[in-house]
Amino acid sequence: MKARRPKLEMLSPDLVEKIISEAMEILGGIGVFVENGEAFSLLADAGCKVDQAERRVRIGEDLVRLSLGKAPKSIQVFDAAGDPAMDLAGDNVHFDPGSAAVNVYDYDAKTIRKPTSVDVVSFVKLTARLKNYAAQSTGVVPSDIPEGFADRYRLYLGLLHCPKPVVTGTFEVDAFQPMKDMLVAVRGSEDALREKPLAIFDACPSPPLKWSHLTCQSVLDCARAGIPSEFVSMPLSGATAPVTLSGSIVQHTAETLSGVVIAQLAEPGSPVIYGGSPSIFDMKKGTTPMGAIETMMIDASYTQIGKTLGLPTHAYMALSDSKMPDAQGGLESGMGALMAALCGVNVVSGPGMLAFENCQSLEKLVIDNEICGMALRLVRGVEPREFPMATEQLHDFFKENHLLSHPSTLRWFREEFYFPGKSIDRSTDQEWLKRGSLSALERANDEVQRLLEKDVEPHLEEAVVKTLRKIITDEGERKGVEKLPC
Repeated sequence: MKARRPKLEMLSPDLVEKIISEAMEILGGIGVFVENGEAFSLLADAGCKVDQAERRVRIGEDLVRLSLGKAPKSIQVFDAAGDPAMDLAGDNVHFDPGSAAVNVYDYDAKTIRKPTSVDVVSFVKLTARLKNYAAQSTGVVPSDIPEGFADRYRLYLGLLHCPKPVVTGTFEVDAFQPMKDMLVAVRGSEDALREKPLAIFDACPSPPLKWSHLTCQSVLDCARAGIPSEFVSMPLSGATAPVTLSGSIVQHTAETLSGVVIAQLAEPGSPVIYGGSPSIFDMKKGTTPMGAIETMMIDASYTQIGKTLGLPTHAYMALSDSKMPDAQGGLESGMGALMAALCGVNVVSGPGMLAFENCQSLEKLVIDNEICGMALRLVRGVEPREFPMATEQLHDFFKENHLLSHPSTLRWFREEFYFPGKSIDRSTDQEWLKRGSLSALERANDEVQRLLEKDVEPHLEEAVVKTLRKIITDEGERKGVEKLPC
């Protein structure tokens, strides 16, 4: 007898269909702005109504449905060794750190600051050592190199120091080729990379209903290379999207469906992920709270729509708007991780993040690793391990007055219980006092230091490392970087 998986669905089936129907009407009526010339031509050649002057494309429902039929229903992503790492199908849940933070939380200074390449390396190495993250991300943008070089340099450091697959993205159109070259160097060939994707590239339409030249080009390039594109629609409720949650979800649906069409026109059957990073707009503070319950409700809702459409899903959840890893950070991140897991989001980005997706914290990354572990345990549900389930054990209890060494206990306790790392304290109050009365943040910092000092065997052959070094050095020289920081 299999365990029943706990499940959260925000929308009724009728409302799901109404949202999809209205999104189709918007695509065929209002249309989308498409800046990229090649994508514009592909849409025009496919029979879309186009306005050349306004760069507006109106996409009919038939083409949307046709494109959805061509997109894969599941995606397999592999690590550097070529072993399966992520099965993006059904309600399988995988966590990765939030990406593209322009700041880091400095534990020693107790402040937020700009990161350096050393911070990127620490972030990557720590992610490699935290077991509940199925993937890494190019999650920190170093400030000690030119901005136009950061996208490819972050990927280089990620591939060099972590064997996990990577969620990444381009900042410039010309970044894709060297980034692809690095992925090919690790995998061995373009065909091998297509067969066993090592990376996922984020593609973010601009709200409302706009596709920039850069984002379109990323979608086109990924489609032709067989690299999954992860659409990250970002409606801002009340500012760049309707203030109602349902209205924002309709806009998200329209933007994401238009991305599916562009990808499938570039390469039929190309892998795409139905994702996003929406937010409500806080009218009091003028901010974009990712830890707001309404933001999480939008995430949960569009995830349900993505599943209805038969696509792998993604969401920015398990993150916080707090400015340091504190009680607010745990509250918002814990709620987000649990909701994401219960919704069956296939790729959950966000752990480690603070301050509206702008900041990464190594200490929070450690704490969030435990939150993710608990969320993953939750969705495994309650399993009847043996029959009868308790009668034998209770009979035996009265012989020994405990069940600690009972065969059933020894057989099942590791599978039944999630045992967190040292950042979570389950000791007695006396033991806690004896060990220095440390807070969760202090314990997490100790764990950061311990894990970063841990020796790890290199996961890449020396020849691959040399190839990566040459690609990034040549690219650095082209960008005016004479010496790489790391």
